[in-house]
Amino acid sequence: MAQVITAAEAVARIPDGATLGVSGLGLCGWAEEVGTAIETSFLDGGHPRGLTLVHGAGIGNALGAGTHHLGHEGLVAKWFGAHTGVAPGMAHLIEENQCQAYCIPQGVVVQLFREIAAHRPGMITTVGLGTFVDPRIEGAKMNKVTTDDYVQVLEIEGKEYLFYRSFPIDVALIRATTADEKGNLAMDEEALLLEQLPLAQAAKNTGGIVIAQVKYLAEGGSLHPKHVRVPAPLVDYVVVASSPEFHPQTAGEAYNPALSGDMKVPLASVPPLPMNERLVVARRAAMELVAGAVVNTGFGYPDGIGSVAAQEDVAGLVTLTTEVGAIGGEPGVDLNFGTSFNADALIEHHATFDWYDGGGIDIAFLGLAQTDQYGNVNVSRFSGRAVGIGGFVNITQGSPTIVYCGAFTAGGLQVETGDGEMRVVQEGKHQKFLDRVEQITFSGAHAIERGQRVLYVTERAVFELSEEGMTLIEIAPGIDLELEVLAQMGFNPKVADEVALMPSGIFNPRWGGLRSIVEGRSLPGRGPRTETTPHMDGDKRSAPPTGGGA
Repeated sequence: MAQVITAAEAVARIPDGATLGVSGLGLCGWAEEVGTAIETSFLDGGHPRGLTLVHGAGIGNALGAGTHHLGHEGLVAKWFGAHTGVAPGMAHLIEENQCQAYCIPQGVVVQLFREIAAHRPGMITTVGLGTFVDPRIEGAKMNKVTTDDYVQVLEIEGKEYLFYRSFPIDVALIRATTADEKGNLAMDEEALLLEQLPLAQAAKNTGGIVIAQVKYLAEGGSLHPKHVRVPAPLVDYVVVASSPEFHPQTAGEAYNPALSGDMKVPLASVPPLPMNERLVVARRAAMELVAGAVVNTGFGYPDGIGSVAAQEDVAGLVTLTTEVGAIGGEPGVDLNFGTSFNADALIEHHATFDWYDGGGIDIAFLGLAQTDQYGNVNVSRFSGRAVGIGGFVNITQGSPTIVYCGAFTAGGLQVETGDGEMRVVQEGKHQKFLDRVEQITFSGAHAIERGQRVLYVTERAVFELSEEGMTLIEIAPGIDLELEVLAQMGFNPKVADEVALMPSGIFNPRWGGLRSIVEGRSLPGRGPRTETTPHMDGDKRSAPPTGGGA
């Protein structure tokens, strides 16, 4: 039977030098009260210290919650995860060389928990090949003090893989909605299921302990067995949150029943995006949707795809998914990223990446921070600033079609739209189309080898990746090609023989043109997987038709 204790008592059970595995995305699934207590204990008494922190998705709200609490020199000695962009304290440790840091693809981390639990030697996958994670490039190392090699290249039957080694989990810190007196955990009000189960299994099977934070304590045996997501034998200690502020459903919601599947809300009631460059990009990118497609939408500009789909009445024609397990409905944005309003299903984090890695999605919409003449994309490190990759590498290496979405320049860009045109009022201070990206989070050469179709959509131009590199295929009405596109790039792209105009309707407050585009297409038939099906290195298949300039 699990023991009910306070957050401070739980922290006292975390030994110095422990490997601490934690769950979460944003503030979903994160034990904020225990995390706060770890920080307090370290600042007051210097313990626990020297921890190795392991997690998949970024955990925090960019303001001071989440793993930001652990961002103190001496508290964490090694960081092993996918994203620090929402935890500035942890990012600072990495940037200042105050801890070792390995940035590992999000899907690999949560899948690795299962390998650890089963006492398998590690994770073998193609995910990460050709990116900075590849040991022939940077080996996932994020700073100068990280010198030991972790990722290895293997060759099996003539094909290259990356090997991510297993290690024991000394303490697992997970979260649920309700625990009964035995320690069974249910997730009823949680917006996501995440990796609570395999993380708990990894800790228990390698001699560690499991601490679970919950909102409610129920009588022993009173939970429906199908609602129990983590069974009692895997839980050692239960901390009941002392205040709702320590157990928010997401970083943006205390509790919203539409995010946990307890209520359906009219999607038309979800506020639309304002008329600006982000809406333009989302509209043009959404023209790549295909009826029947399974779709992933990333953070930032891409998360507007769901809003556009709802406002344009095409949400029912495609299945929008998030990499942390929300299937269907309208994906949440900003502080609710990763969740979904009116989801059809919620599955576990690692299971989603099994699906993605094996070819489960048809189109991925991802953010565009930096790109270069080779089609490489960087979203992970900028001028020494540690951000991380999240699920970016898994998603981009598992989808046959990738649509990168972002503004053409960064830092103060101001535009005006209307009358079917785009006008640049003030140019951004920083180029995003560079001669060479600072870090390779996505490899254009690897995508060409795999036969993937890749677009780069901005508010004023659209590019496509080809064997010759970046090719300009569309330009916005009202934009000067030489002054406002080519002169703002760090390289000379190939220009298509016939550059189409982006559709004028997407630059007006009301559009209404998306449904006819999406209804006019369907996916190629999905036959059984063979040696020539997609998502294997060197494999190719026909891509869905482009939205073009229609």
